Amino acid sequence: MHKDLERVKLLARDLRDGKEFPRSPRTTLGGYVLAARAVDKCRAVLVDWQGEYHSNCPLDQRWLNFAEIDYDDFRSVVASGATDEEIAQWIGEHAKKRPRAEIVAWNNKERDLHLSDLPPELQEFMENYIQRYV
Repeated sequence: MHKDLERVKLLARDLRDGKEFPRSPRTTLGGYVLAARAVDKCRAVLVDWQGEYHSNCPLDQRWLNFAEIDYDDFRSVVASGATDEEIAQWIGEHAKKRPRAEIVAWNNKERDLHLSDLPPELQEFMENYIQRYV
């Protein structure tokens, strides 16, 4: 897929210095929580506007792993300058096919998680992140 970083810039949020923030992890895109936030961070990284944020972090990996989407493929689609609607369509075409009820249940489980419910490596990441940035 062809990179179009000028188009990405038009869609990206400037996450440097608290100017803007990625969407809430609870916001859905393509039917999944965490996906919209992953898109925001990926766009920002592509145009070097990420500030303190990271793309393909453990939180992004929770969604990518559940959807069985390869990060490099996802990044390529985002780098093409795809809109949210185009990315949502791509997710629908490339995510593992699951019954809607299974996706809804996963979304709700993710929405209800507490830090103590997360895997140890993600708890450690969040602990370091909170100490440094919050």
